[in-house]
Amino acid sequence: MKNLLFVLLLSPLFLFTSCEEDSDDEFTTVAVPITQSIADFRASVEIQAPREIKESGKIYAWQNYIFVNDKNEGVHIINNTDPFNPVKVQFLKIPRNTDVAIRNNMLYANNGMDLVVFDLSDMNAIKEAGRVKDIFPNYYRNPPPGQVSFVDFENFDHNTEVIIGYITESRKIEYARGDLVNEPFFSEADGGGSGTGGSMARFTINEELLYIAEESELSVVDISNPSNPVELSSEYAGWNIETIFHYQDHLYLGSATGMYIYNLENPESPQQVSFLQHVLGCDPVVVKDNYAYVTIRGGNNCGQNFNQLDVVDVSDKNNPRIVNSYEMNNPFGLGVKDDWLFVCDGDEGLKIFDTKNTPDLSLVDQFTNINTYDVIPLDDKLLMIGDNTLSQYSYKGNEVNLISTFSLN
Repeated sequence: MKNLLFVLLLSPLFLFTSCEEDSDDEFTTVAVPITQSIADFRASVEIQAPREIKESGKIYAWQNYIFVNDKNEGVHIINNTDPFNPVKVQFLKIPRNTDVAIRNNMLYANNGMDLVVFDLSDMNAIKEAGRVKDIFPNYYRNPPPGQVSFVDFENFDHNTEVIIGYITESRKIEYARGDLVNEPFFSEADGGGSGTGGSMARFTINEELLYIAEESELSVVDISNPSNPVELSSEYAGWNIETIFHYQDHLYLGSATGMYIYNLENPESPQQVSFLQHVLGCDPVVVKDNYAYVTIRGGNNCGQNFNQLDVVDVSDKNNPRIVNSYEMNNPFGLGVKDDWLFVCDGDEGLKIFDTKNTPDLSLVDQFTNINTYDVIPLDDKLLMIGDNTLSQYSYKGNEVNLISTFSLN
């Protein structure tokens, strides 16, 4: 068997080998790509009627609408004019989509290797308005997690085809080099005015520029002409970049190894000013005033098993310092508003901390019996997504109260 990709522990290297059967052969699981032509893949983007969600991902708020990513499937659009009774109104079928951002009625979304633009001027007649081809180099779909040691690319032509799924087969493999593990190895490339994304986002907009955090790159796209976005730059940023957060005149990039800070003195050419290393783990970040709040999640693809919330003093952008840490269970996204810090701690629910005495935080409330993924603190309410459910909370005095829960199934 030719062109087998080994899945190696904590390594992005693609190793290919040629094997012949002998007495040492052993059976192992091999993933074989299911492919679609690039032309058909691009033509498969559609505006459809509402449907059930498969797996909720990231969340985005704009005007009276909420956009919920259905991982690798597209975007559910929810009319939230009445937060007590949100209504699904449309589904944007966007294969291999994980992120969106909106400015001036234009929605920007990744579509595999492309950036696609939708015109939201008439929410009853959404249409595709533009496309930047081949902007994302690491768009390949992951094989089934926890099942695969090899991927067979023998019959895959990346120049004309897109991987849209896999079938698995048990085959004899002559030998295995290194530590074979069942880990994903491709990047999951997480009217007027801009919307608001959560802390897991890889897209953020500043005026007429879209910043994109890819696996190892920070890209800048000029969106002044929405129907014809132009990529201005794509520079190496670091290893395993996961999230991006824009606050005032800086960008904060969360990675598996630490937090990068970039200044925007020249918005078209962000410059790295510092890097704060932390223990290995998945890492979203939010910022308010002189402090950044970072959740670090271990296990699975995220490295070690530490789970914590770090408070980082960023008053000196050239020398950020961790000034306090708090043990967590399995943290994902987080958000900060006024004197509240909201942390999605997996199946331990939503935790609310008082930040008035930062770096010393105090846990003041917790919503349990829910599995949480990410939050967006808006001016008048808090949005939270997790387990295919949208939850909304109101701020009332010194309390946070549940408004509604809305199942996307």
